[in-house]
Amino acid sequence: MKALVFERSVARLVAARAAGTWRPGGGARFGALRLEEVDPPARPGADWRRITPILAGICGSDLSTVDGKSSRYFEPIVSFPFVPGHEVVARLDAEDAPTAGIGAGARVVVEPVLGCAARGIVPMCDDCSDGHTGNCRHVAFGHIQPGLQTGFCADTGGGWSGGMVAHDSQIHAVPDSFSDEDAVMVEPTACGVHAALAAGPVSDSTVVVLGAGTLGLTVVAALRRLALPGHLIVAAKHPVQRQWATELGADEVVDPGGVARAVRRRTRSLAAGRVLTGGADVVVDCVGSADSVEQAVAVTRPRGRVVLAGMPGAVRLDLTPLWHKEVQLAGAYAYGTETAPGRPDRGGPRTFALAFEVVEAARLGRLVGARYPLERYAEAMAHAADAGRRGTVKVVFDPTARTRPTWRTA
Repeated sequence: MKALVFERSVARLVAARAAGTWRPGGGARFGALRLEEVDPPARPGADWRRITPILAGICGSDLSTVDGKSSRYFEPIVSFPFVPGHEVVARLDAEDAPTAGIGAGARVVVEPVLGCAARGIVPMCDDCSDGHTGNCRHVAFGHIQPGLQTGFCADTGGGWSGGMVAHDSQIHAVPDSFSDEDAVMVEPTACGVHAALAAGPVSDSTVVVLGAGTLGLTVVAALRRLALPGHLIVAAKHPVQRQWATELGADEVVDPGGVARAVRRRTRSLAAGRVLTGGADVVVDCVGSADSVEQAVAVTRPRGRVVLAGMPGAVRLDLTPLWHKEVQLAGAYAYGTETAPGRPDRGGPRTFALAFEVVEAARLGRLVGARYPLERYAEAMAHAADAGRRGTVKVVFDPTARTRPTWRTA
């Protein structure tokens, strides 16, 4: 089968970083990602299933990896060579149905975190036992190779291919009412749900979302559906992002440079240089750059909360305002079990269950704007890196396609 394979190669990573610095997404053309003929991955155990990807998304962490800009933090918890692609809607092998009772040939969405259940670890770690699989303490251990998620593990394969494997605990049936585009948005929406709920109770609060790419827009949809903030301000760079942010529930959409002014006006804060003396109750940073983190802290009120949802790399910034205003800085990675307003589910609802709800309510499949065959991977990565300017939100691979890419604008 064909697969996009990412190899460990210092020379290629250096070339990718240089190309990605010159043109975001350029690392695909010169770096460690290659289209190859490979054998399908073997099932690691009886509770693993063979699946065939239908669509697989390209996210910000994929772009960072391909452009050679990922943090070295990840090196011990991934294994090479790996096939990327963790935002996946796939079809179960016709002869391979999971014990959960999903029929053979059914469409499924993959919950990519490789927790204790997938790794065959008994007893499970405390986090996995509590449903917080995103915080599994065994990401480099067990009977499969290291990998924090499917798509970063040599044993599982990934969605940028003609075939992969998934553990029963990772598989969710796709409702018949969902299009393939809806389904491929479930995983990124789960990340948005987790970030939105990490903000804590926000009714009657002023909430700011920095960034309106796929992650930022799913956070907006999740906040509006699940948390009901008092006033939601979204910083969006491109016209298509501003359009979607408004449609998905933002009360106010501003250019990134206008955030402080909008927050100051809304909260009647004073400004001391670049820092507000008051500010928003919560800021969700969906960018993850040094500038965005610094901006988030600057516009958050004393004892407010900043949720870091966008994957950061190594950044250099002045944290004096964080210290002085006693701002809480919290990370929001992946998914698990949530505390959601008005949701009395025992142990809290699962993030993916809420993500299916948000995708359906907001019709988030509409955000999928471009589909590429694997053979056009360099073009796909360049498009994904420049999606907003090109009038697109989500770019995906269609591993079954052998023709020209297709796309649509908002």
